[in-house]
Amino acid sequence: MYMAEGITIPISIFDVVIEYSKPNLRLAMTRTDIVEDLFERFSRWDITVDDLEVISEGKPSEQGIKFKIPKRQTAFFFSAAHARLTWDDANWETSEETVEVLAIGLDALAKHGNVHPSKFKTAVALHLQPKSLPFVALLKPFASPALAKLQDSPITAFATVLRWDGRRVTVDGSAQLANAVFLKFERDFPGEIALLDMAKQIYGDEQMLFSILGVEEVRP
Repeated sequence: MYMAEGITIPISIFDVVIEYSKPNLRLAMTRTDIVEDLFERFSRWDITVDDLEVISEGKPSEQGIKFKIPKRQTAFFFSAAHARLTWDDANWETSEETVEVLAIGLDALAKHGNVHPSKFKTAVALHLQPKSLPFVALLKPFASPALAKLQDSPITAFATVLRWDGRRVTVDGSAQLANAVFLKFERDFPGEIALLDMAKQIYGDEQMLFSILGVEEVRP
């Protein structure tokens, strides 16, 4: 019977960029109402004034306000052209709270900026450490047999990048951890999708990719 290789996931990051249906320049000029609203609604996670950051460098579309939520290792940023949520140490056990943070941000943008999402551009980056195998053993099945024959010695590294319209998968060796696989999967979603439906699709993508790699997460 085939057994999946047990893995741990020391590094996991979720990122979503929310593109607006159209920009609203008021969010570049007048932010008091939305900032006060977000601060009040994010206060359930005990944020402080020091958890706000005014981004004033870069192009106008890159300038805005970032709210850091240390308890959730999450940050929510908005500008006149787009918004972004980044979640470090992402895990499915607390994903509902992160969805709630995103929902609060989107609601405030609609209420105070009259902007609505046209597209969600999601990305999950995972560093997978196998319990018993060398990481390259997980990558080897994806190597082209013709290329693998170029040399008799064992393959020590291998990368695969697949891209479709609105979707991308990258599998590589980790540059941050010893004996680990770097897996990144990205997918675009329409702006009208329900956030929980989006989360379910991302979870399904992760499980499918784990199955293809032949791995299964093992909790420490």
